[in-house]
Amino acid sequence: MAVNNPYKAYQQNSVTQSTPGELTLMLYNGCLKFLNQAKKGIETKDIELKNTNIQKAQNILRELMITLDMSVAVSASMASLYEYMINRLVEANIQNDTAKVDEVIGYTTEFRDTWKQVIQINRQKQYGQTGEV
Repeated sequence: MAVNNPYKAYQQNSVTQSTPGELTLMLYNGCLKFLNQAKKGIETKDIELKNTNIQKAQNILRELMITLDMSVAVSASMASLYEYMINRLVEANIQNDTAKVDEVIGYTTEFRDTWKQVIQINRQKQYGQTGEV
């Protein structure tokens, strides 16, 4: 018998009904959530919390890397940046270094905010509205 969980149903619908651009935005937001949890794990010396969330953030960055369209010139640069971020997280995990996590949070926030602007601009062009995300 299936359990009725409205939150899970909402989550499933938000993913299945989202555009590819909105899904990318969700990935950035999820990555930021995991990075902040990893930082908390370092600060509280909770090794499992740190490690689990760094791995989740790295998996999201890998997913973002493999979805790049390498026929677009900027994609090679983005792939290099994602690889750099993944490597910084490996170092942060080994060294328990919140500064390295903060560095990756900074890049991820910048990418997320830029992506959000791209979505808004595309919506304005498509619908002639403000397209708030």
